[in-house]
Parts: sequence; C-alpha cells; structure tokens
Amino acid sequence: MKPTLLVLAAGMGSRYGSLKQMDGLGPCGEAIIDYSIYDAIQAGFGKVVFVIRHSFADAFKKIYTKERFGGKVEVEFVYQELEYIPEGFTIPEGREKPWGTNHAVMMAKDVIKEPFAVINSDDFYGREGFTAVAEFLHQVEGQKGRYGLVGYYLKNTLSEFGSVSRGVCGANAEGNLTEVTERTAIERKNGAVTYTEDGKDFPLDENSVVSMNFWGFTPDYFDYSEETFKRFLSEPRIQTNMKAEFFIPYVADILIKENKASFKVLNCDAKWFGVTYKEDRPFVVDKINSLIEKGVYPRSLWGK
Repeated sequence: MKPTLLVLAAGMGSRYGSLKQMDGLGPCGEAIIDYSIYDAIQAGFGKVVFVIRHSFADAFKKIYTKERFGGKVEVEFVYQELEYIPEGFTIPEGREKPWGTNHAVMMAKDVIKEPFAVINSDDFYGREGFTAVAEFLHQVEGQKGRYGLVGYYLKNTLSEFGSVSRGVCGANAEGNLTEVTERTAIERKNGAVTYTEDGKDFPLDENSVVSMNFWGFTPDYFDYSEETFKRFLSEPRIQTNMKAEFFIPYVADILIKENKASFKVLNCDAKWFGVTYKEDRPFVVDKINSLIEKGVYPRSLWGK
C-alpha cells in the first residue's frame, strides 16, 4: 500500500505577510508545496491530503488539483477550524486561532486509512527526507505505536533573515526519540548558534538534531490524538492562554512517557529552507534555481 502525504497548509503566514503556501517560487510558478509533492511522488507516495481553511479554500483548491500533478497522486482536502473540537468542550472566550499542528492532523482521520507522513506546506525538506520516511512507513505498515520523525541537523535549518524556533531532539541508544525540547529565538550570532530563554542567550550545538515537523505515522495515531486532545482541552491553562496550541510534540511526549509508542529518529543530512520571513523569498528562489541547474528538478515540475 502506498503511503499518504498529509500537508499542513492551514496557517495564515502572519510573519510572511501573505498566503505563503501558494507563493510561486519556481520558474513556472511552483510553490514549495509542489517540490515536496514531487519528491513524495518520487519516493512512492500515492495520495496527498491538504489541511486548509474555509477562508481560502476556493483559491487553494483551484490550483492544487489532481490534474496539476499529472494524475500521479490522489488529492483530497480537509479543513481545520477553531470550532472543530470534541463534544462536551467549549471554545474559551477570546480564543481566535486554531489549535495547532496535531489538531490539524486530526482533521484527516476520515480520509487516511494507510501509513502517512506529515509536513508543513512552507518548508523545503529535500528528497532524502521523503525517501527515508517512505521506507520507514513500509516497514511499519499494519503495526501500531511505531512512528517516525525525520530529524535535521540544526545548522542546516537556520534562516539568514531572523530567528527561528526548533524542537531539539533527544534520542536513546536504539535511535528512538526520548524528548523534543522547544527552543525559541535560535540564530547564529558571531559564528555561534544560540537560543533565547527568559531574555538570556544560551549556546546550542549546531549539530543538534531538530524536528522540522516531518513525521511518519500509522492510522492508529488518530485515536491517540483524540484521547490526548481531550486531556489538553481539560487543562486549566487553556481557559486563560489564548495561544496555547496542541502541537505534535505534545502528543509524542505523552506517548513516549507513558510507553504507548516509540518514535524512530530518521536522521537526514539535507539542507532545509523555507519562507518564514518575506526576506527569505529571494534566497529560496535562488536555491530552487540552483537545484534545477544541478538536475535535481526539471525546470517545469509538472511539464506545463
């Protein structure tokens, strides 16, 4: 069975200033999503599911059709909205933003019945990552509680135009994830990589393995997610913290600590790039053109 690619595209790109998911960066108007899907097809994925918002659904669905990808993958859409929460729970007064990445994953339960990978729509991950996760998903097909995380070296994930947040990974001797520690305001200063916490800078090993939100799951993960989401919504802080988010690492941490699942860290030496900031755009365009010149990608991904 071919795995599915779940693309998280519901974010609004507040720092970028526009819907970066649809920004044409390639020579023929390809967005970063297109390069991820191209790499996924090459790695053997058979379906793409987009998580989007109703507010831009018409424009998005007009572009990202099955025909765009030459019929090489099936295409489906699901929606993430703030009000999509379990029965018996209410939205805290003043809450405006959706519930985060794992909430987005949950929206796909009814359309994904096979092993699947999760990516952000605005991150360029590289062919190696898709090959690694595809191989892993074939190995765990039909199993439960065996998941994967594609890990990138921190030095390969920094932006030249501002700080970034990354989940720094810890792993045991078997290569399984033990923790993901969120670090914010990471940047290179005077040649050294630091992160900021409580207004102070701390050193960070540039060879640390970090999460770029590239995960591999089997369908049983949806059940764990629903159970954990109810626990999340029951926390007192949810009523006062309007920005609290139900992230994938939140669920992973609980499953690991309660010995319900393992997460194999699939180390990847590829260089990430993305469009966190508007200033990133020319850099990304240059990187894509460079990969085209090296023959990694055709000038027109979809032959149009």
